[in-house]
Amino acid sequence: MTFPGGATGTHVVFAAADSKPYASVRSRPVPRAQRRAMGQAMRKEVPRSSLGTWEPSPSRRDPLEQIRQSHEGRLDWLVPVRVGRMAASPYGFLRGTATVMAEDIAALPATGIRPVICGDAHVGNIGFYASPERQLVLDLNDFDEAHPGGWEWDLRRLTTSVWVAGRENGADEDDCEAAVRACVSSYRKQMHELYEQPLLDRSFQRLDLERLDATVSDDSLRKQITRAARRAQRRTSDRALPRFTEQHAGQRRMVEEPPLITRVDDAEQDRLAEGLDAYLDTLAPHWKRVLGGYTLVDIVHKVVGVGSVGLRAYVALLEGSSPDDVVFLQLKQARRSVVARFVHGENAVHDHQGQRVVEYQQALQTVSDPLLGWTTVDDREYYVRQFRNMKGAISIDEIDQDALTDYAGICGQLLAKGHARTSGASLIAGYLGSSDKIDAVLARFARAYADQTERDHQELVDAVARGDIPAEHGV
Repeated sequence: MTFPGGATGTHVVFAAADSKPYASVRSRPVPRAQRRAMGQAMRKEVPRSSLGTWEPSPSRRDPLEQIRQSHEGRLDWLVPVRVGRMAASPYGFLRGTATVMAEDIAALPATGIRPVICGDAHVGNIGFYASPERQLVLDLNDFDEAHPGGWEWDLRRLTTSVWVAGRENGADEDDCEAAVRACVSSYRKQMHELYEQPLLDRSFQRLDLERLDATVSDDSLRKQITRAARRAQRRTSDRALPRFTEQHAGQRRMVEEPPLITRVDDAEQDRLAEGLDAYLDTLAPHWKRVLGGYTLVDIVHKVVGVGSVGLRAYVALLEGSSPDDVVFLQLKQARRSVVARFVHGENAVHDHQGQRVVEYQQALQTVSDPLLGWTTVDDREYYVRQFRNMKGAISIDEIDQDALTDYAGICGQLLAKGHARTSGASLIAGYLGSSDKIDAVLARFARAYADQTERDHQELVDAVARGDIPAEHGV
């Protein structure tokens, strides 16, 4: 059978709600028990054991060429910074090469069940942020690649990241396998728990600090979570004022820190301001009125992340009726998801990629930033969000092996929650089953692809050493 993108192998296409982002209330749903049985029957065409196989195809495209291709359209002067961050470690390489892994996974066996997926699910893309009620929650928090797609893609990428991060943190292979198995087991159990619940009830499941504390079993992880939560709670707009702003000619403005924070000229500021005016129309009426009470003071270009380096990203400073009443907004350029070209026809749903990111973020998260919206500037599409919104993350390099296993389980639980909120939970639960067979299968895949990641990373390191690819380290 033919895969999307031209690869061949075992693949089942399930054409139902999983391939349609919106449904009619007049349509009659298939009973959950029947859908679960359908998922179980998929094992005949796509055996669960087949999900554990990774062997690079002889026709696999050169990862370095894919990286060069991904740099097209980015700011040239920032590409060496991006390469330097990717060359720093195998985990940094994994974070920056979602496009490489997407092409690899598109050729692998899959069930064809397509909920909305993160598209870039790794342990670094799960973290803290503030709910609209200003309560701290832990959830998926990066959606640049979010798109309807195979649940296997997210789970394969998440488990690989656990194995790669574990190795970098000094864990041996047995410890890495235990962490990955915990991740998959938690995903499987959470999917079974959620598929039995009404879809509306699933939409209210969230992991705040109280529930997170009850979920954690490892004491050292609990201490890391407490520290990370305290740091996140301090990351607010008012606390950012002395860090990111200064007084200049009687006005507040953003501080420059080249090459990471740089000024934009007046003409670009004007175009970005027009874009922010248009962004207001994408907000709910209340939040549009709230932001309408602020005045735009300054805008700078600010480099963020690994995969996003070189794409346009700006921070806007808005002032209210007093000097300490401020809001920081971030505009991030949105491009087509790396998943999109491997999914038949799904990308036609959204003509605007910023809108895609916003809608799928709201689909996957239980609660989201109320200031999420989108706009267009200079024919480039952006999504907009709060810059200082109590964001924070667990430092993987600071936790021991037992804590990594515990945290990997939490990550698997959150990924399952996100998938179950959209569609396909009954099918996925039926396919996964109740035994730990799939845990061992995906641990086999994660180890093999972690090896592949390290080989690809070494190729990049060697290319940088030869001078074939410019890199700027430590930025």
